[in-house]
Amino acid sequence: MNAVTQMKAMRVHEPGGRFQLDVLPRPKLLRPTDVLVEVKASGVVPNLRNVMSHYGERSYLTVPDLPAIYGLDTAGVVAEVGAAVTGIVPGDRVYINPGRSCGSCHACRIGEPTNCVAYTFQGYFGFGPRSKQIYEQYPYGGFGQYATAPADGLVKLPQSVSFEQAARFGYLGTAYSGLRKAGTGAGKTVLINGASGTLGLGAVQLARAMGAVKILCVARNPELLERVRALDPQRIRTFSHGSGDLGAWARGETDGVGVDAVLDAIGPGAPHQASLDCLHALRRGGRMVEVGAMSDPLPLNLHEFMCSQLSVIGSLWFSVAEGEDVAAMAGAGTLDLGVFDHHRYTLEQANEALADAEQRKGGFVNVVIVQ
Repeated sequence: MNAVTQMKAMRVHEPGGRFQLDVLPRPKLLRPTDVLVEVKASGVVPNLRNVMSHYGERSYLTVPDLPAIYGLDTAGVVAEVGAAVTGIVPGDRVYINPGRSCGSCHACRIGEPTNCVAYTFQGYFGFGPRSKQIYEQYPYGGFGQYATAPADGLVKLPQSVSFEQAARFGYLGTAYSGLRKAGTGAGKTVLINGASGTLGLGAVQLARAMGAVKILCVARNPELLERVRALDPQRIRTFSHGSGDLGAWARGETDGVGVDAVLDAIGPGAPHQASLDCLHALRRGGRMVEVGAMSDPLPLNLHEFMCSQLSVIGSLWFSVAEGEDVAAMAGAGTLDLGVFDHHRYTLEQANEALADAEQRKGGFVNVVIVQ
């Protein structure tokens, strides 16, 4: 039996408050299908303070009761497995996909756990009142030394993927799932809106790995866009918002046709015109997939959508299977995760880490707590 009986964790004790170092009992496995993971790295989400500050203000979002251990993207080493766990053993390097579902509602029964009525991000927020039950089962985010998770919520990591890189899997998996829904692949063209950001840069690397023949990258910062273009000058073209007619530029880059797909990765607070301009870049029958949570209401001409057979699709998070795809591509070398500039902080420096992440210096920066 492991002699470790306690762990350190940085918890929030009041809405919008600072992280506070606490010593807690080492988590115990509540069910035979659970695992205990010793945390090695946890990504720091720039939007985390907004989530912590809006307790009870958004009826469609549910946050954990305080005090709470946050930390959305967690990677580490399996320390203990439940009696019914197979295929996972102590010592395995894993990423914890934080998407939790109830397992028995209609969506779960038909194989759509992301649409579960209790769907919850462990260590972040949930999508309805039933998330409270999920928090009771899995209260441990990544800002602690240990976390529990269901065995079927783990993504195995190849040795070539560092824990710091794995702490970026939330963004990478979200982008990959969106690109899949958009039909990105060999012979396809894709426009990525917000390509220099944390979510968008991962989408660029994934589009390259998935075989897109032309990747149109759109963002506001010309300097960051040039860094993005340099990743693959043969396939990547860049456009800065406000520098002209985006739709006309995209058609000019695609022999007058327009792009097969748009991945919209710009976040809340961005004006809807940026997304609307991207819609005008689509070819007939094209798809736009929303992954960035742009929240400004979008005026749409549905008659135009009908006549041109356009689609706008919302894509939330990603499955464990899609996470395994990302890990496999990284392990094979087709997905390059070596582009990140890791800003490493200790667990006790969680407040400083969040302040750094909030600077939003672009997707090349990866703010991560390491242990």
